[in-house]
Amino acid sequence: MKQFAFFLLFFSTIVYSQQNKNLTKFVNPFIGTGGHGHTFPNACKPFGNVQMGPVTDMKGWDRVSGYHYSDSTIMGFSHTRLSGTGCADLSDILFMPRIGKFTTQQGTNNQPFPSWRSRFSHKDESATPGYYSVLLKDYGIKAEFTASNHCAIHRYTFPANDSSSIIISPSVGFDATPWNNLKVENDSTISGVRFSFGWVPFQKVFFVARFSKPFFTYQMTSNYRPNWKQREREDKWIIGSVYFKTKANEQITVKVGISAVSLSGANNNLDKEIGNNCFETTRAEAESAWNDELNKIQIEADSKTKEIFYTGMYHAFIQPNNIADIDGRYRGADYEIATSKTGKYYSTLSLWDTYRALHPLYSIIQPRVNAEIIQSMIEHQQVKGFLPIWTLWGAENYCMIANHAIPVIADAILKGNKGFDYDQAYAAIKSSSTLSHQGSDWELYNKYGYYPNDFIASESVSKTLEVSFDDWCVAQVAKKLGKDVDYNFFINRSKAYQKLYDTESRFFRAKDSKGKWMTPFNPINILHSHGYTEGNAWQYYWSVQQDIPALVGLSGGKGKFDEKLDSLFTMSPKVEGDLSDVSGLIGQYAHGNEPSHHVAYLYNYAGQPRKTQKMLTRIMAEMYRNEPDGLSGNEDCGQMSAWYIFTALGFYPVNPASGVFDIGRPFVQEAKLNLENGKTFLISVKNTSDKNIYVKKILLNNVPIANYKLNYTDIMNGGTMVIEMGK
Repeated sequence: MKQFAFFLLFFSTIVYSQQNKNLTKFVNPFIGTGGHGHTFPNACKPFGNVQMGPVTDMKGWDRVSGYHYSDSTIMGFSHTRLSGTGCADLSDILFMPRIGKFTTQQGTNNQPFPSWRSRFSHKDESATPGYYSVLLKDYGIKAEFTASNHCAIHRYTFPANDSSSIIISPSVGFDATPWNNLKVENDSTISGVRFSFGWVPFQKVFFVARFSKPFFTYQMTSNYRPNWKQREREDKWIIGSVYFKTKANEQITVKVGISAVSLSGANNNLDKEIGNNCFETTRAEAESAWNDELNKIQIEADSKTKEIFYTGMYHAFIQPNNIADIDGRYRGADYEIATSKTGKYYSTLSLWDTYRALHPLYSIIQPRVNAEIIQSMIEHQQVKGFLPIWTLWGAENYCMIANHAIPVIADAILKGNKGFDYDQAYAAIKSSSTLSHQGSDWELYNKYGYYPNDFIASESVSKTLEVSFDDWCVAQVAKKLGKDVDYNFFINRSKAYQKLYDTESRFFRAKDSKGKWMTPFNPINILHSHGYTEGNAWQYYWSVQQDIPALVGLSGGKGKFDEKLDSLFTMSPKVEGDLSDVSGLIGQYAHGNEPSHHVAYLYNYAGQPRKTQKMLTRIMAEMYRNEPDGLSGNEDCGQMSAWYIFTALGFYPVNPASGVFDIGRPFVQEAKLNLENGKTFLISVKNTSDKNIYVKKILLNNVPIANYKLNYTDIMNGGTMVIEMGK
């Protein structure tokens, strides 16, 4: 069987070489696992529901993903994960192989203190797309993992011992877990459920685990007491243990299926996706799936750029996650079971971050997936009454401000993307912009024409600016669909940001319901109570993506706009207040957080494209490295990587719903975009070097581009863009 699996893997590699380049070798899953990146190494498939990998800890802001590169011990391996977010959740269904009997002692807050941790070394750890392995030094056990969309295969290589064991804990974060269940189905199968109230309430994760070797005994431990051979247990926290007698280097595999719907769903996922497949077959399928996705953009560049670029592609396709079972059933925003129209239902939607660049990237190289995500959003709205704000495991957590599912849907409609119903989509974005819901009080907004800070306790400026952008997006869709009354309403409301512009301080400022400015005012204060979301007045000044020329006018013209940009990038990086998200500072520009991501491109609007090109060169060099601490801030479900991908190619969506990209400067020698419509778009860069950082000439299909703009249709129609660089 091993020889057959090896042959299949070898044959698959040959097929790759004939059809695709092997680009997985450039992916380094450890980028972002140190510092504030909040990523993790794991085994998964593109957009898969299983994210199988190590948990080192979940305490503290830098461990919200369950892993940090600075840690030296592992507490287990879990099946779900959050990639690059700012809050902790998931890391459900924890397994840990060990030697010896399981014991616990009471820890703080009456929680169990795990006694099963093991030391590990990064020298004995490896990760590639679809695969993770590590040596647990305290037990001499090698742990390996691979995954399908809803399932994982574990492979543990044990030493000789009469008390080899595997621990199963449905949850890692015990505080938010009111109920767990474990059941021994037979001597080689265990099932269970985790029910929790974390970042989202009423989260249910069902699982079934099938062992390749029967265990000779088992125990259930709760309330610090082990119960030998108790077949089923329900409690706030439960830890199961199964025991084996192993020979030296004996391998035991565990096939695990998960579901948000039911135990039968977990079993069905496991039967249909894994069945009798072995570890190597599943690993080869995962690697093949990743190569298919990575080959959608083929670049020629130096090795460092390739590693950061393709790791960025990898991070961009880890989530959103399709949480629907293989039969299309899912647990929706109302916690009821439904069947998806597309057979898929996407969650982990960090839209405040990802609407800016990730979804515009999807519109080019993942239009089918983007349409499936939008259909999921529509189904969410149909049961919830409004579009997703930030969804996890199918439920709404209301994190962040405005409703940035709107620009994602608007962008797709305006670009003519197929795969969802435009009338349903428009009804969804209109209702989300007119029917009040948590975080969006439209009666208050319509009364004053902005969010007054005496009624909105915090973030009133940011909310007004971001809603203005969303309204512009609704207006553009209304115009396209011939809804003139709606167009006039939303285009007028989209100018609300102008009411918060203070001509004296020359910033957008918080104003109360009587029209008085909030005092005291300090433009470097980043506390939410001063009116801004994860930023300050300097960082939010530029958040008028829908009409940068109007912002230039407010600033006093191109010369003053240019001066203000210069001040942003050259002033002291000191901020008032403490907020971890505001990181990656160049002056007051904060690349570690999303509101700043389009700002370097704004020099183009001041008639100074060379300043854009020079600043992009600095940002790329300082904010991205092919190291664990290689990201300047949270990865945020792919947005940080999407910025890098676009910028490396040479353009970026300053207005992410306009279908127009602003050209900066490329960081590759060549890039080939392999589009789903069968066409290709080639970017060819001439005279590029470390010194030649300025764009001298741009030709699109042999026609000069002088305005530093590239249209979506130009890309999707296929063709060639030649960029000549110089000093």
